[in-house]
Amino acid sequence: MAGMTAEAPLAGGVPRWVVGYLLPALGIVALVLLSFAIGKFPVAPGELVQVVAAKLFGGAHGLPDTYEAVVWRIRLPRIATACLVGAGLAAAGATYQGLFRNPLVSPDILGVSSGAGFGAALAILMSLPVVAVQGMAFVFGLVAVAVVYAIAQLAGGRHEPLLVLVLAGVVVGALFSAAISLIKYVADPYDQLPAIEFWLLGGLSGVRLMDILPVLLPVLIGLVPLVLLRWRLNVLSLEDEEARALGLRTGPLRALAIACATLMTAAAVSIAGMVGWVGLIVPHIARMLVGPSFVRLLPAAMLIGAAYLLAVDNIARTAAVIEIPLGVLNAFLGAPFFLFVLARARRSWQ
Repeated sequence: MAGMTAEAPLAGGVPRWVVGYLLPALGIVALVLLSFAIGKFPVAPGELVQVVAAKLFGGAHGLPDTYEAVVWRIRLPRIATACLVGAGLAAAGATYQGLFRNPLVSPDILGVSSGAGFGAALAILMSLPVVAVQGMAFVFGLVAVAVVYAIAQLAGGRHEPLLVLVLAGVVVGALFSAAISLIKYVADPYDQLPAIEFWLLGGLSGVRLMDILPVLLPVLIGLVPLVLLRWRLNVLSLEDEEARALGLRTGPLRALAIACATLMTAAAVSIAGMVGWVGLIVPHIARMLVGPSFVRLLPAAMLIGAAYLLAVDNIARTAAVIEIPLGVLNAFLGAPFFLFVLARARRSWQ
């Protein structure tokens, strides 16, 4: 990536906006149609149009009632949630990597997912409502990233900052994981424990249409400031002294961006469980396609993130007789990619 600009076309003269924006957008449309068409009860595109048209314009769709139930109650909530969670986690990962100027940072590496999972598990143990589950996921996600950042600031002067940041995230994530294990140990094995296991494995099988709105709002609340401030956040990729020389108040802006990214992560964890690696993999793919500028990186990462998680969810529910948890499948895909990024980090982060 060194020496390349975001405006320069890719090999073969293909404009970057085509592979960064147009192809992911078209991929989402194709994957949505595919998501309806595959599974134990396939819905062909023509049948999908009939059901949707009957719902929007009234009248009968001429198909068994099972089609309407599958489209509106099962497939649509799942597809919408996969796109929402994928876009939110990818945007959060791109934000963290830009703020910390570190290509290995993600909501998982910084312990945000573990912290949010702990908050959600604690809320389930206390039998709190869904709103409180999301609220505690957000609070403990914020606590996790604050602790990691504080450790990195305290120890960064004596050691390699990148190494300290990653190790601090691993330690904080391990502590929250141990706390989750303790909660599982004392939870009701017939009611609370299965719900807590859902957070750990990740999945979208139980999502209903009414569950989307409580997640959509915090994702939008976190995303809108990032979109509006994307030009200023781009400057934060510089050293703090350089950013301040340009008139930017780095402290409040960095805190706001961290809060927004954590809110999106916590909202995603609250509905999909601990779906890891998306925030690490997708920003790197987007950066390779549109360049490191946050202005271009944010929308590209969101589009690719939505398409990525929708594709993975399709694999998860169709590759085997029983559904594969999203967290497990993402780990199989994410671990090799993490090693690839680790090997190329010093060369590509420019």
